[in-house]
Amino acid sequence: MLRKRIIPTLQLIDESLVKTVKFKSPKYIGDPVNTVRIFNELEVDELCFLDIRATEEKRKPNMNILKEIADECFMPLSFGGGINTVDDAIKILSIGFEKIILNSCLFEKPQLISDIVKEAGSQSLICSVDVNRNIFGKYKIYKNSGRIKTDYELLEWLKIVQNEGVGEVMLTSIEREGTWKGFDTKLFKTAADFLKVPLICNGGAGSIMD
Repeated sequence: MLRKRIIPTLQLIDESLVKTVKFKSPKYIGDPVNTVRIFNELEVDELCFLDIRATEEKRKPNMNILKEIADECFMPLSFGGGINTVDDAIKILSIGFEKIILNSCLFEKPQLISDIVKEAGSQSLICSVDVNRNIFGKYKIYKNSGRIKTDYELLEWLKIVQNEGVGEVMLTSIEREGTWKGFDTKLFKTAADFLKVPLICNGGAGSIMD
């Protein structure tokens, strides 16, 4: 069994660090490079950056800010946002990021997972999965930073990305994200019992008990 890891997830809009609550109302909270220096001191296991508007704004990853982050960071890094091709992924990995994260693009081309795995290995690839419950309590999958509901339910989509060969899954509870009200443990246990790859639980942590 893999040891437990503490992985802060930091949200970007291009070069600005922001915080959202339930994926809404992003508030500017600082400079990402300075924040990396803080987490270097805290000695967290990994650090994850997500550009939460890149897909909506049809932007490619900002390689300048990503290189600054990679040059400053002392721990493994992952990045997601605006990655649509194998070339995008390889460029990010080549500047010092250990992993790249895919989400919305996979609904159009899930085979991008296997394409990247062939070039860089499954250990370099995380699938980000955003989930919210409907009025019947069913976990439904969303894309484009929680703006668009898809037709997929939780295990249906997890089966697809796992079969394509993804190395890890980062599962985010939209209704808990940014609230500090605790994890949706039912959601995470359902996914953990199903998946054969490592699971990153995201959204709601507010205390050591969480």
